[in-house]
Amino acid sequence: MFPLRDDNPTLITPYVTALIIAVNVAVWLVVEHAGAGPGYLQALCLHGLIPGELTGAIPAGTDIRSRGFQCTIGGSGWLTVLTSMFMHGGWMHLIGNMWFFWIFGNNVEDAMGPVRFIVFYLLCGAAAAAAQVVSSPASPVPTIGASGAIAGVMGAYLVLFPRVRIQTLFFLFFFIRVLAVPAWLILAEWFVLQVLSGSAGTAGGVAVWAHVGGFVAGMGLVPLFRSAARLEEKRRAGAGGGDPLY
Repeated sequence: MFPLRDDNPTLITPYVTALIIAVNVAVWLVVEHAGAGPGYLQALCLHGLIPGELTGAIPAGTDIRSRGFQCTIGGSGWLTVLTSMFMHGGWMHLIGNMWFFWIFGNNVEDAMGPVRFIVFYLLCGAAAAAAQVVSSPASPVPTIGASGAIAGVMGAYLVLFPRVRIQTLFFLFFFIRVLAVPAWLILAEWFVLQVLSGSAGTAGGVAVWAHVGGFVAGMGLVPLFRSAARLEEKRRAGAGGGDPLY
């Protein structure tokens, strides 16, 4: 199942959601050189989160080689917890992440307000990074991507709007349809797949424990960041006095 859009109109223009998307695109094009040449590999080393570097499991000055790049451990530090969540490993990685973020992020921003939302997003990204480091504390491979923070947004959406309909592309062999599926089903399925993939060791280089950590953090942080007044306004606007889908 692949989500296309949600039946959940926003009340405000999601400026922060759009800004975060723009920053991710700009980092990919300018800092990562759109994935081309030595500049891209250097960006991975400098701005990607290397678990073994943060935990001290890999001594400073160690040269590491992995998946076609070489890094020297030391110097990047804890700032990579922030910088890594704005980096991506390819066009499809970027586009897929931003697609999911736009579908789910605009309404979570709507429910929190722009200032709360950006703090929430960054905290979810930090929690995702922590989960990935804990899962592989000696890993020499740079962890990059916005998906951990976006998983937090998805976790928040599950709590806030579990029954909102998501227009979803469903395909099974030659059967292809667009179906309206409740958000809880899409998001719960995605979360379970991440846990199963991580537990079975079939992630294939994907930081699934960052996804799990971000998602759980998003669900847990929602009560601190949601605005009751905004949610009530959304309910009233949704169905002239209260949309039962919320």
